[in-house]
Amino acid sequence: MSGPQRAATRPLSPHLQIWRYHVTMLASITHRITGAALYFGTFLIAAWLVALAISPDAFAAMQGIITSIPGKVILFLWAVAVLFHLFNGIRHLMWDGPGIGFSPKVASNVSVFIYALAILGAVALMFAAGAF
Repeated sequence: MSGPQRAATRPLSPHLQIWRYHVTMLASITHRITGAALYFGTFLIAAWLVALAISPDAFAAMQGIITSIPGKVILFLWAVAVLFHLFNGIRHLMWDGPGIGFSPKVASNVSVFIYALAILGAVALMFAAGAF
């Protein structure tokens, strides 16, 4: 059989128009986004540490940026990203290792729990740090 005739009989893969969205898919997308966001937050923390090593004036300037409202929002979002990425990574270890939590209902419930845990954990960290 030639190539074009055979390709015409193959079924098409599901696409975004017919795909049913679910929380586990959103958690996968969020895991990728938070992984990328961790680079920016880690750069901010590293810049703060470098400013600490350079001089008191550089540290005061960087501290002013971090303790401003936008700086606190960025730190909060970074904390959410760190915690979400951590907890979702643990979930993936459970999937890859002993195979726990593969059923759709359990996977969805764990995804919702991870979102809540990441946000509440970041709030707790910010309160513990005195940022609020």
